[in-house]
Amino acid sequence: MTIRALWIISQEKGENVSIRFSRRFSTVEHRAKSLAGSSYVAVPEESTVLQLLLTELGLSDPDKAYVALRDDCLYRPRSPALELRVDSPEKGILWPMLVISQGPLILACLPLVDVPPEPRPPLASLLSVSQGLTLLAGLQTFLLGSGSKPDGEGLVSRLAMLPSVLLQVCPLGTPLDVPLLGPPATPTVPTSTGNQKQPAWKTGLHRGRAVVNVALTETVRSMQYGNRSRQDLWDVFGTVLCKCEVEGVLPNVMVTLSLPPNGSPLQDILVHPCVTSLDSSILTASSVDNCDSSAFSGPYKFPFSPPLEPFRLCSYTSQVPVPPILGSYQLREEENQLHVSVSLKLHESVKNSFEYCEARLPFFNRDQMGVVDVKVSYGQLDISKEKNLLVWVLGQKFPKSHEVTMEGKISFSGPTHGPSDPLCTGLTAYIKLYFKVPDMTLSGCSVDQHSVQVYSSAKPRIVTCKFSVHLKRKCLLHLFHV
Repeated sequence: MTIRALWIISQEKGENVSIRFSRRFSTVEHRAKSLAGSSYVAVPEESTVLQLLLTELGLSDPDKAYVALRDDCLYRPRSPALELRVDSPEKGILWPMLVISQGPLILACLPLVDVPPEPRPPLASLLSVSQGLTLLAGLQTFLLGSGSKPDGEGLVSRLAMLPSVLLQVCPLGTPLDVPLLGPPATPTVPTSTGNQKQPAWKTGLHRGRAVVNVALTETVRSMQYGNRSRQDLWDVFGTVLCKCEVEGVLPNVMVTLSLPPNGSPLQDILVHPCVTSLDSSILTASSVDNCDSSAFSGPYKFPFSPPLEPFRLCSYTSQVPVPPILGSYQLREEENQLHVSVSLKLHESVKNSFEYCEARLPFFNRDQMGVVDVKVSYGQLDISKEKNLLVWVLGQKFPKSHEVTMEGKISFSGPTHGPSDPLCTGLTAYIKLYFKVPDMTLSGCSVDQHSVQVYSSAKPRIVTCKFSVHLKRKCLLHLFHV
């Protein structure tokens, strides 16, 4: 696996977004040109790469309410493997551009794909994608340390060290601290791999009792329109994060994911390159194809030799029969007043215990919010007149009926205009729900202490957790008014 180029971008608040570090590997670029032939697309100048990346990430032109390449409904971002459309001087598409973002930094790299670009191969078949993300995650840990925002001097000093670090861990564009190409061994019982090479970005070794942490997270995205002509949409995206802390030799580990008897098979499974063997039937289920009831439904076993840094063991999608919260949102306008009616119902299959749950009602393209006469049957209502926003805080539980309502009137007056959006005009509006349910997954997928095996003479402490979350940007539950 080799990379054509690497970029480190700073996005500190109050400062201009800029490229803090970049490195291109001419020998790899020569190979890319030879492999691609007439379809070769050169890596453009730094300023062009920066602008294209910011557009794909939705960070360009923050002062503009609508940018076609960023906000058009036909645009579907495919993070973390983006495609950059180069217009000049050589038109074409750079793919896959791998990007991870945390705190003040955006890290991006363009791996060399040694297969024909058309038809485009699935990401799951490209080992360079998993290895490129592993490299970016390691560099991110090196630059930011254990936290997400180090002091300015620490970041500057680490950026200054980066050229010499890359000479050691990625000479001539070839990362050394990721698994090598080739078919992995598939032993019946995993055995110890011996001492692992200490990555250049790992500053120290773990001391004390061995600990294996496994966290299963499912993020829900749902859109409910309340209109028979528009189909409601919802999906679940799951990730399994692992962190192994041991003193000395890293043991082999096996994590098993289980589904309930009536659970839908996991789909679109992607695994970390440290996984040593895998049943091929696990990778065949795809959300693009019609779901086959005979598809592999578990248990899903992932034997792996863990790297020294925290990593994403696997990710998947799942089809669930209903959204976790059903809702209705109605607006009626009379003169300069809006009549608002909202009802929410927690589905009976969802655990009625939240770390947080709130609904946000923004009102776009209107004058400043005036008199608010709105009543809620449960929870409390926070009003932000400056932002033309109502925040309905439902807290940690729904009532016993599992249903809550909001009714009232809102008037708008004054010269100050609230938030603007060219799509949300008149009665075009929506509600965003944010919530987190601990110790539960919508798909029923689970992992516990008994499903984690560590092949070591020492007995490590195993920590597992799972939760459903509905918080990240562009992964929200929307209720459109009817």
